[in-house]
Amino acid sequence: MRILIVNGSPNKTGNTYIALNEMRKIFEAEGAEVDWVDLGPGTVRGCADCGKCRELGKCVFNDVVNKAAPLLAACDGMVVGSPVYYASANGSVVSFMDRLFFSCPADKRMKVGASIAVARRAGTTVTMDELNKYFSICQMPIVSSQYWNGVYGAAEGDAAFDPEGMHTVRTLAQNMVFMIRSIALGKEKYGLPEPIKKTFANFVRDDLKK
Repeated sequence: MRILIVNGSPNKTGNTYIALNEMRKIFEAEGAEVDWVDLGPGTVRGCADCGKCRELGKCVFNDVVNKAAPLLAACDGMVVGSPVYYASANGSVVSFMDRLFFSCPADKRMKVGASIAVARRAGTTVTMDELNKYFSICQMPIVSSQYWNGVYGAAEGDAAFDPEGMHTVRTLAQNMVFMIRSIALGKEKYGLPEPIKKTFANFVRDDLKK
C-alpha cells in the first residue's frame, strides 16, 4: 500500500503540515509506504494549455509537477492538503493539481483520493469541494470522514489544539486505508471495470458552424 501526500502550503511546518502528518502517522502504523511532496514557498506556475504533455508524456515545465507524477502513477491513494485563502485553495496547489492531473498519463482509476482544508475560520468546505473535483473526474473514489475534512488554526501550531479536526483527519486516514485494501481485494477478484470509450462533445454543434 503506497500513499502520496501533498502539502500544498507554502509553510512546510504549519497547520496544514500538522493535519497531514497526523494522517501519515496512521498510514505508517498500518504499514503503508508514504511519499511526501511539499510545494513550499516557491511559485508553481499554471498550465499554459500548450499541449506538449500529450507529446512528451509529462509537463513541459520541469518542476515539482514532474517529480510528483511518477509518485501519483505508483500510489494507491493520494491526499492533498491546502490552507484556505479567500475561501479557496492556495493558488500554488491549484496550479499543481491542474498540471499534474492533466499531464500525468497514468491510469488513475480506483486510486483513492482525499483532501483536507485548513483555515482560521471559514472556507474549508468550499476548498474541499474544489480539490475533490480532481479525483472525481478521474474515476478516483473519494474518501470521507465523520465530518468535513477541515482543521482550524491561525497561528502556527494551532491545528494541534483542534481536537475535532485532529479526530476527523485520523478517521479519514483509517477510512482511506480500509478503502485501499477493499479496492485491492476487489481488483484481485474482479479486475478493474472495462473502460467505456469516452465521447468528447462541445456545447456548440459542429453542424451549425458550417
